[in-house]
Amino acid sequence: MTPPFNAVTAVLNDYFDGLYGSDTQLLRRVFHPAALYACASDGKLSTLTMKEYFPIVDQRQSPASRLEVRRDEIISLEFAGPVSAFARVKCAIGHKHFTDFLTLLYLDDRWQIISKVFHYDLAIEASAEP
Repeated sequence: MTPPFNAVTAVLNDYFDGLYGSDTQLLRRVFHPAALYACASDGKLSTLTMKEYFPIVDQRQSPASRLEVRRDEIISLEFAGPVSAFARVKCAIGHKHFTDFLTLLYLDDRWQIISKVFHYDLAIEASAEP
C-alpha cells in the first residue's frame, strides 16, 4: 500500500492557508480537537489546547491582511504505518520564523494534526543603507 502523501500534503497546505489567513474555521478542520500545541523557544514550556489556541489566532492580524510574503514549505514527511504521519514544516508569521513538527493521525476518515511541537527564531531585519 502506498502511503497517502497527497492526502497529508493537502492537510498541510490547509494548515499553511489557515495560519496565513488566521482562519480558525480552516484550522479546526486540520487539527484534531484534542491536539496539543507546545513550544519552549523562550526557555520555558508553553502548551495550549485547541480551545485555548484558536481564540489567539482569531485575535491576531493575519499575515495575509499585512500582505506578507508567504514563507511556508514542507521539509519532510514520514509515515509510521497506514494511520500515522510526521511532518517537518517551516513557515513565518511576522518576524517569527517557525519550524514545526506536526504529528498526524488518520481518524474519522481523514488526516488530522494531533500535535504541533515547534521552535521559532526572530528574523533579523536588514539594516537600512545610509
